[in-house]
Amino acid sequence: MRAVGAFDDLTERITDVGEEAEDASVSTEDLQKSEDELEAELEAELAELEEGEEDEPAAEAETSSPELDTEPAAEPEPQPEPEPEPEPEVEQGGYQIDPERVEDLLWDLELVLLEADVAQEVARELRDEMERRLPRIRVDAKSEVPQAVESELTSAIRSLLEGRSFKFDEWLLTEDERPLTVMFVGVNGTGKTTTIARVAHRMKELGFSSVLAAGDTYRAGAIEQLKQHGDKLGVRVVNHEPGSDAAAVAFDAIDHAESRKKDLVLVDTAGRMQTDSNLMDELAKIDRVADPDLTIFVGDSLAGNDAIEQAKEFDKAVGVDASVLTKVDTDAKGGAALSIAHAVGKPVAYLGVGEGYDDLIPFDPDWMIERIFE
Repeated sequence: MRAVGAFDDLTERITDVGEEAEDASVSTEDLQKSEDELEAELEAELAELEEGEEDEPAAEAETSSPELDTEPAAEPEPQPEPEPEPEPEVEQGGYQIDPERVEDLLWDLELVLLEADVAQEVARELRDEMERRLPRIRVDAKSEVPQAVESELTSAIRSLLEGRSFKFDEWLLTEDERPLTVMFVGVNGTGKTTTIARVAHRMKELGFSSVLAAGDTYRAGAIEQLKQHGDKLGVRVVNHEPGSDAAAVAFDAIDHAESRKKDLVLVDTAGRMQTDSNLMDELAKIDRVADPDLTIFVGDSLAGNDAIEQAKEFDKAVGVDASVLTKVDTDAKGGAALSIAHAVGKPVAYLGVGEGYDDLIPFDPDWMIERIFE
């Protein structure tokens, strides 16, 4: 399955630019010719100066009066030789993108990024980075220009994603405190509850025990869904009646984990809308009571700019430490996941790439780039 159809157009346009690349090479014969011409010009100038020095005393003798001739004429001061002009710099040989086409290519790049659901601020940042890179491209043959441009674009995207991964598994191993509490936030429909179940499954595979807290007491269906996952995974789920205090559920789950010496408490939360003030107040209360060691935002990669705004609102309310991007396998254009990973300003822990419990993979920038250019 191809990840990004929209980038095909950019590849074709890059190929066109390669065909129009201009020759940036300078032959050694041309350089030698330039040196000979420069040396000849310098010799001619020196000859003119010498002739001027010989003619000047004779002209003074003809026009001077007898009285003035009694004193010998002062010798002219020697003229300093002109400094030779610097030799022209030798340009690096090969081919480069026609400067007149750079702006067109940058416009095409930005348009394709926006069509691929890349957030405008991220697309603009990539465009600016490529504006610095494109004029520096030099290759040995015209046919290599498209590959060089794509390589620079890949490098630019990678630079945006550097430091954007959060290694959840390593974090768990380095923390001595037990149990560790992780709170998951995000709007309904992003796959938050399923993500919690997947994390519990992954932790179980790694030998860690978990307790699930059904903190989305606003929806009875959410409580039931988490209980079903717990039954399938063999993981304890702590829940109260629908409509009960979500903070109390989190408190009881932590208490249970402490008494049973569990490693993790994974807290589900309500996710009506990030603009719902009551929801944000509820999350703030859970945050105070549970005092989570880590707060993870779960975002739908298909939501694009909406997911970015959601993450920012949840970050304001409770402070987000990392993100999980779901439905990456159905992100046909690839840009949304790239935007969230960069624009949210939070590292990404996992990517959801399917429907099963095993379809949760650690975030890898190179993996995402490969899908974009697949």
